[in-house]
Amino acid sequence: MSSPATAPPAQNNLKRIVAASLIGTTIEWYDFFLYGSAAALVFNQLFFPDSDPLVGTLLSFLTYAVGFAARPLGALVFGHYGDRLGRKKLLVLSLLLMGGATFAIGLLPTHATIGSAAPVLLTVLRLVQGFALGGEWGGAVLLVSEHGDARRRGFWASWPQTGAPAGQLLATGVLSFLTAVLSESAFNNWGWRIPFLLSGVLVIVGLWIRLSVDESPVFKQALAQAEARKADRTAQTEKMPLVAVLRHHWRDVLVAMGARMAENISYYVITAFILVYATTAAGISKQTALNAVLIASAVHFAVIPLWGALSDRIGRRPVYLIGAVGVGLWMFPFFSLIDTGGFGNLILAVTVGLVLHGAMYAPQAAFFSEMFATRMRYSGASIGAQFASVAAGAPAPLIATALLSEYDSSTPIALYVIAAALLTVVAVAVAKETRHRDLADFDPDTGTASSTVKAADAHTV
Repeated sequence: MSSPATAPPAQNNLKRIVAASLIGTTIEWYDFFLYGSAAALVFNQLFFPDSDPLVGTLLSFLTYAVGFAARPLGALVFGHYGDRLGRKKLLVLSLLLMGGATFAIGLLPTHATIGSAAPVLLTVLRLVQGFALGGEWGGAVLLVSEHGDARRRGFWASWPQTGAPAGQLLATGVLSFLTAVLSESAFNNWGWRIPFLLSGVLVIVGLWIRLSVDESPVFKQALAQAEARKADRTAQTEKMPLVAVLRHHWRDVLVAMGARMAENISYYVITAFILVYATTAAGISKQTALNAVLIASAVHFAVIPLWGALSDRIGRRPVYLIGAVGVGLWMFPFFSLIDTGGFGNLILAVTVGLVLHGAMYAPQAAFFSEMFATRMRYSGASIGAQFASVAAGAPAPLIATALLSEYDSSTPIALYVIAAALLTVVAVAVAKETRHRDLADFDPDTGTASSTVKAADAHTV
């Protein structure tokens, strides 16, 4: 039987929670991905005009990577206060920070106006974006995971994950529309600012929806228990979430980091680096490359809940392994299809890549949530996910662009993604299956599952 904190909520309430998380994450990812697309298309000209075109792109992607460097700090700060104060308050703050930084980028003077101060200011705003996103992901997926019932947690928790392709879809769609209706000079002069300024409107909508939801019942229960222990002078003092995570869940943090490697690296190679590779190595126009990512992102959005539902039936690990192995096997066909220069082949390459990526990304929310106890869950899930992004997603477009510049071939890039896939396969293979765990049924002092949960786990794959 479900514990009171994890009993199936009213369907309408759960849908509202899912909608709030999805819309919030969509806006945050829109802001984050918009920068990545702009870095590939115009920032090299606007903020690094004195460099060779490919070197300018490398410098542009370097500022892109800086955003990932701030994500672990965001994970630590938001995780700590999210485990102490609640998920909802921190999610509101992350949305305000991300939206404000993105809007400010739309107002930023370029190198032609203020010289070297332009890329410095761009980098600072990118750091704010990364800090905000570092705290957003953990809170959004936990809010849904802790509201939903265990039987369909993989399905419901996968919906905030669709915020990534939805944000990619929205960012790419706006850019694709602008590049289609504006001349190249008009887009470079002022058109690129429009998507960034649009973020201000989206944030208002997101805040209105996010403020309307309730705090997680699992967290409320854990907070009440913590307050009761404080009142009991004989009880052990509750440790800081970060200390508790590193003491009781360090293996889970390492598993989460390893699981993120193939998922994160493959995603940014498929969606961000492709805009460089397709336009330089394969001779495909910007508009065509953007349209391919647009179509593939729509498919990606649709398949993520399906993979999430499958993880409820067969487990998180089997679905995750399908994605990791599949992405590794797809890399050589991926680049071969792009090299043909055909639009249909380009769509096929990106779509299959993102469908396989979805098999990792969909169960990730439930998988990581189920690894950690409630009063350290925000910290644990965020640390595992965001610290990995520094080594994975942050340098992925940069490394791929450098490999292309050095070897003038896609082979080293494919091998790079395959190596990441192998690392993820090892990490997930040694992990424990978690799909039967009750999120409220953890010992608050040790962060381990109760005996009943361990018994349930023993019967899973």
